[in-house]
Amino acid sequence: MAFFRLFLIILFNSTINARSYIDYESPFHPVVGESGMVVTQNYLSSEIGIEILNQGGNAVDAAVAVGFSLAVTLPRAGNLGGGGFMLVYIKEKDEIFYIDYRSSSPLNSNLEKIFDIVNETDTPYETIPEGFNLEKFEVLSIGYKAPAVPGTVAGLLEAHANFGKLPLKQILDPVIAQARNGIEVTYDLSKAIESTPRLLKDPESKNIYFKNNKAVKEFSILKLPDLANTLALIAENGKDGFYRGETAKKIIDSMKANGGLISYKDLSEYKVYIRKPIVANYRDNKVFTAGPPSGGGITLLTALNILSNFDLSKYQSNSVMTYHLISEALRRGHNNRSSEVGDPNFYKVPVDDLLSNKRTKELSKTIRLNKASKASVVKPISIQNESRDTTHYSIIDSDGNAVSNTYTLGASFGSGVTIPGTGILMNNQMNNLMFRSGDVSKEGRRVSIGNRFKPGKRPMSTMAPVMVFNSNNDLTLITGSPGGSYIPAAILRVLTGVIDFNLPIGEATMLPRVHKDWPYAGIDYEKTLSSDIVNSLDYIGHKTSSNKTMGSTQSIHIVDGIRYGYSDLRRPNAAVAIQKIN
Repeated sequence: MAFFRLFLIILFNSTINARSYIDYESPFHPVVGESGMVVTQNYLSSEIGIEILNQGGNAVDAAVAVGFSLAVTLPRAGNLGGGGFMLVYIKEKDEIFYIDYRSSSPLNSNLEKIFDIVNETDTPYETIPEGFNLEKFEVLSIGYKAPAVPGTVAGLLEAHANFGKLPLKQILDPVIAQARNGIEVTYDLSKAIESTPRLLKDPESKNIYFKNNKAVKEFSILKLPDLANTLALIAENGKDGFYRGETAKKIIDSMKANGGLISYKDLSEYKVYIRKPIVANYRDNKVFTAGPPSGGGITLLTALNILSNFDLSKYQSNSVMTYHLISEALRRGHNNRSSEVGDPNFYKVPVDDLLSNKRTKELSKTIRLNKASKASVVKPISIQNESRDTTHYSIIDSDGNAVSNTYTLGASFGSGVTIPGTGILMNNQMNNLMFRSGDVSKEGRRVSIGNRFKPGKRPMSTMAPVMVFNSNNDLTLITGSPGGSYIPAAILRVLTGVIDFNLPIGEATMLPRVHKDWPYAGIDYEKTLSSDIVNSLDYIGHKTSSNKTMGSTQSIHIVDGIRYGYSDLRRPNAAVAIQKIN
């Protein structure tokens, strides 16, 4: 009997002292593995990416497939008719490339054509004339004058041409099949269509996404045969399959028939730019992101530079001081974004000055630990309202090559326009340019002259794909988010969670988020933020306001060679897919 009691004690002690081979310290469990990984906002597109990796493709091949697949599975944001920014890391070269495929304004556009202004002068207007009917600004959001020249197809193909392994046709074949065979409509997709009345204003969009004047139903099959044919032309002819030939003709014919501004020259001469990413050193980590025309990258790195002057680690991740400092850092980041950012092909953006130690110290000195700052103390260095329906995905292959890609149609379903016979939804990115340059809002916000409308210019955007490398120059984090002006806030919260508080990627992702712009007094916060913290932020002067969720980060965290993939729970149907190694 004594022996039996001893046996039970030993068994009990060994059980309670046993450790799992992986310590799951957070309830927000990532997907864990050592092989290739794809994290996107739709599970079907994640599976397409893994299919390409399984066929011997690299991270870039998978990224190209995912980019085209999201046009099928996430049409409100994934796209062929939009644009974006991509970071590519090639392990063998140990080099990061920033691919700018942002949409650009039509070359032949002007204020008179856009807004139907009768100009009685000899020279074109450079700004909106006095007394202009502001209701006419709707044309920048809905219909055929809203789209800028789409860059998505060119951007994905440029990435493939420079860094891909597999033939383009092999990459696109499963996407073509996906579009042709159709996908099962989710509740989220059905409701997104239902809540986008602009789709009903366009006959082609209405025909695709509505049946009997009602949004396609959950569990029904949405087939996109025209999009499949467009993808087949791209697979066969590459860039010319979109920007020249049959597809281009359909785009231009439709533009001419509906008063649109995009011309054949716009399509045939569209250029992708491979630029150097911008970088900040944060707690012995190098954080790389997109530079101008991204303003989100400037916002994010400014905030990180400022936070470098404060020891966040001595506070809890969910504390009043942490949220206060993050808010103040974001406010100053948005100040930098608002003052001098625009298309670098048209305007010399002072990136080095905006991110300099001098500028960082100048901004940091205006932060008080016990009180929210006033807008007046945060001054521009010298011298808009964005859509939240963007999408981001992160990919790494078994060799360590990686992609961080963010792209957009602008508003949900873009301009609402689908080009007949193509399945291509067009963006509404013309509304991201500034047409009243020089104006100052009643809050004191001024418009960056760098984002002033000009033909051929790329609008400023807050999209900011991110890669983080540690002090040993090892890739440790791939992330990014949709969310318009909330993008820097979403990413910053993940970065501080992982770096400052050493949290697992799932827990860092699900931390409540706050957003503070400049020069506005208020803080937007997610409803998961505790009421005690909210009340304390109000007490020190932040003027809090509850908001919906901010962003949807899709992340891969690499620790000691192990990949931890996490898809933000803020959006439905997102998923991590992992490669199976035979």
